Amino acid sequence: MGRLRGASVADGAAPKSERKRLPGVNLRAGSVKQARQEARLSLAQVGKGHVTAPAIFLIETGRTRPSLPTLEHIARRTGKPIEFFLADPTGVTNETQDGLLELESLLAHMRYADAIEYGEKLLSLGSSAYRLGPIRFHIARAYLQLGKPEPAGDLLLQAQAHFESVGDTLMLAEVLGSQASLAYLTEQPGAVALAERALELARSLNPVPQTTEARLLSVLAMAQLADGEWEAAMENFREAIAVADTLQDLRRLALSYHGLSSAYRQAGQHEPAMRYANRSLALLEVLRDRVSLARIENDLGLLMMAKGDHAEARKHMDRALELTQETELQVGRANMILSLAELSLQEGNVDAAAELAEQGLRLAERMDEGITVAEAHMWMGRVAELHGNDAAVDREFELAFQGFTNHGNNERLLRCHGMYAEVLERRGDLQKAYVHMKKALSASRPGLLPDNGTRAVERAGSA
Repeated sequence: MGRLRGASVADGAAPKSERKRLPGVNLRAGSVKQARQEARLSLAQVGKGHVTAPAIFLIETGRTRPSLPTLEHIARRTGKPIEFFLADPTGVTNETQDGLLELESLLAHMRYADAIEYGEKLLSLGSSAYRLGPIRFHIARAYLQLGKPEPAGDLLLQAQAHFESVGDTLMLAEVLGSQASLAYLTEQPGAVALAERALELARSLNPVPQTTEARLLSVLAMAQLADGEWEAAMENFREAIAVADTLQDLRRLALSYHGLSSAYRQAGQHEPAMRYANRSLALLEVLRDRVSLARIENDLGLLMMAKGDHAEARKHMDRALELTQETELQVGRANMILSLAELSLQEGNVDAAAELAEQGLRLAERMDEGITVAEAHMWMGRVAELHGNDAAVDREFELAFQGFTNHGNNERLLRCHGMYAEVLERRGDLQKAYVHMKKALSASRPGLLPDNGTRAVERAGSA
């Protein structure tokens, strides 16, 4: 029996497949053949790796409709955007539009896991071809909020291609902002440039969308903070707070307060840092944003440790780790473990510090967080000193130097030189200590040496 007219082609035209048949997408007549001919491809070349040449022929002649995955394959093979193939959306069911509103509502209520599941369901609808960009963007936001950057990356690239093809400047700015968040979240370069481009696009619109502007200002500030540009970050955080306050955007206010707190800490100004951290904590408690709460709790622990209040520091750091377990947050967790390792060193509990540093190193390596890996080696070097193992000290600090250098993080590299200089001085190697101290002091500034928790807050402004 032949295939029914209008059926979808989803599985390489395998008639006995028991898999659920995906709904077909309505196409503009002749669009697939036009795209194939312009790309100078045969039927088999278009379908290669996904569907057969006869299946492509049936699609070209309008005898069958492709499923959304098949249409995306055709688009990739021919180099055309999805929108090139779509029929006039007039009369298309509102199911996807209603679903998109529901997806946005799930995000607004911080039900991120539910948003991912629901978004994937929306993508299975044939009518979703008209709204692929927004759906994928929102799913990516949910992944970023859960600290899961890997699946977010591809979704953001696909969303970017969609918005570029339809000329949606506002949504393109939003996507670039999330890509900037992804870059600093995963300790990759280029976050500042992405955030600056996103903000420039948003501000090219008339009127400027204030909600987007506030988010992008915060993203830019976070990226600058990750690069050690704390003065520029402080300025942008203040501007983001002003805009978010006008909009009464409590979550954006909370995240911007957190970022501003970190910037003050880098400047060595612990009193305002504590003030803004507590403001952030209060808002996040009301919002019940447990992922962001984990990050601010770790930050408060670092501030308490700087004051010498080890008991309060441990209380905040322990809660931070508990929240990461509850939310299954993995990105940034290694940094929080290293915070506890440092606290254990200050308390004189060397064995606990050694175990925590090893644990932090393993997790950072698994998550490919290169800067945090270098931090872990630095603390393992301190542990080795207290164990009297000079060879291990030198080896761990050398690994830390290499890590910070490879990732272009001069701030932490200089601080690491300072710490190693102190180790060498205690060892009695004054000449070598002088060399490293000179490197550390060459670009020193207030707050440089005490700052060892910046990675925690750099996770906070994603999505």
